[in-house]
Amino acid sequence: MASKSLCCGRLPGRLGLRPHRKHLSTKASEAAQKLMEGFHGKTIVRKQVLDGNQLQRLSLTLGRPKLVSDVDVTHTPPRRGTPVPPGYHLVYFTPADLESSLGPDGTDQTYNAPPPFTRRMWAGGNMLFETGNQLSVGDEVTEHTTLTQAQPKRGRDGTDMIFVEVLKEFSNAKGLALVDKRSWVFRPPMDRSNTPGRPIGRNGGDESLFKPSESRDYPGTNDGGFVERHMRWSPVALFRFSALTFNAHMIHYNDPWTRGVEGHPNIVVHGPLNLINMLDYWRDQHQTAVSLTGITYRATAPIYAGQAYVIRATEKELLDGGNELTRIAITRDSTMCMKGTVTSTAY
Repeated sequence: MASKSLCCGRLPGRLGLRPHRKHLSTKASEAAQKLMEGFHGKTIVRKQVLDGNQLQRLSLTLGRPKLVSDVDVTHTPPRRGTPVPPGYHLVYFTPADLESSLGPDGTDQTYNAPPPFTRRMWAGGNMLFETGNQLSVGDEVTEHTTLTQAQPKRGRDGTDMIFVEVLKEFSNAKGLALVDKRSWVFRPPMDRSNTPGRPIGRNGGDESLFKPSESRDYPGTNDGGFVERHMRWSPVALFRFSALTFNAHMIHYNDPWTRGVEGHPNIVVHGPLNLINMLDYWRDQHQTAVSLTGITYRATAPIYAGQAYVIRATEKELLDGGNELTRIAITRDSTMCMKGTVTSTAY
């Protein structure tokens, strides 16, 4: 379990987004200001040793018996010194709270916006990887977390919301290894009187929920001929990912809450899970003799348990100095659900 302390000081870095203040309610502005004031000058510091068992369970949950090309974790966890694949650090430094400390929706409330902005969704972020210092099994790692933004915004549906961004820096004995910016949006509660309920079950129209998770690659039909990865996640896999990340957010496993309170048609696939899927796709299909330097991503629409969706590269570009840029999209039918840009270098 990670140890946690609070110290003073700010960490650098912002996404540079500007708030849309026109017609925003005073309530939204006050909520954002209250959150920022509560963390002014503060950084949360935690330490943890990266455990191979946690990494093994994530790899098996993802349906990947080989953690990396020559490390099979089907029956045994990876050994000390095994590199942690990009994005897999998300199963470490998980929330550590009593149930009584969680929000009504099960979320860790550390950086949650004040009421009435209680509906949380993963919005996006970016990661920067230090070349030559990849996190490894057995490392004692220090995480520094700082709130960098809490801004009132206006959603596409016309309702006010709060955009929150935190910056995490991970360091091992060699120094800084990873910078991870994460952002969420917080909206007011749904009007439950207008939230339709829909039964599930073998006679309830959700047959896809009873199928196992799936991940298959097909030759690309898009411009560039890039391989397409077709995926579907089962409720079982989503439960396992929630358990691995100690994420009690009920939209990922509690069907009555998800439908009746949040207004979703089904339980929601985790944003961080799709981020890992995107990075795994890049590793499997687009990484050559290069080192990953970063990813910038944005979640634009939810994906639900049992739904089929596709991960595909949309563009690859060679830059000066041997650097490479790969744009990747996650789509469900014609809906863009997440888009990202992976940067890498030959050095």
